[in-house]
Amino acid sequence: MVHTVTKGDLRGTASGVLFMAFFGTLWAYTGIMGLQGWGSPWLFPAALAVGLALVISGFSLVSASKGFPKGTSSHSGIDGRKMRMWFNIIFAGEGIAIGIAIAVCNAVGRTEMIPIVIAIIVGLHFLPLARLFRVRIYYYTGNLLCVVPVITWLFIPETMTFGGHEMNAYMAVVGLGSALILWVTSLMIWITGRRLMGLGTGPMTYDAK
Repeated sequence: MVHTVTKGDLRGTASGVLFMAFFGTLWAYTGIMGLQGWGSPWLFPAALAVGLALVISGFSLVSASKGFPKGTSSHSGIDGRKMRMWFNIIFAGEGIAIGIAIAVCNAVGRTEMIPIVIAIIVGLHFLPLARLFRVRIYYYTGNLLCVVPVITWLFIPETMTFGGHEMNAYMAVVGLGSALILWVTSLMIWITGRRLMGLGTGPMTYDAK
């Protein structure tokens, strides 16, 4: 269904950009910590620069939304309340699952598995979000966030030595891989927001069927 793009539509899009940028940068930090000094001091400033660029892009959509008519989004009223309720449930479930996973890994002495398990949980939580918000790219984001840690666990040793430098490969590969996935998702959402601004019609929603 086509409708006039509202301020709420663009701000909802901007929220997606900012969310992915922030958590992508956190994963990048995890990956850089896994490198244990290799590539420093350039990698962390580079990751911050990427995250900052995406954050600025997100706020540019917020600023541009001021020129659009008022409106909450394509989802409002009862549907909007249900959507927020389910989002809170999904987000809370993710947090609880991560907490349990960390506790279990610590209890059984498999702390090296923590980044792998967390990445899988984060990836799985994107699948219901994709259907909830009808944002098709979240299906790709969620599946990739599950595939990267599984491949890492199956084919990459826990520690690796590169150029005489030992690193935590699980943290490095999963962290940097997840960061790249979330940053690309952030960029794609921003591109969608810019397209909405140019077209002037149609919210950033996709049929999840």
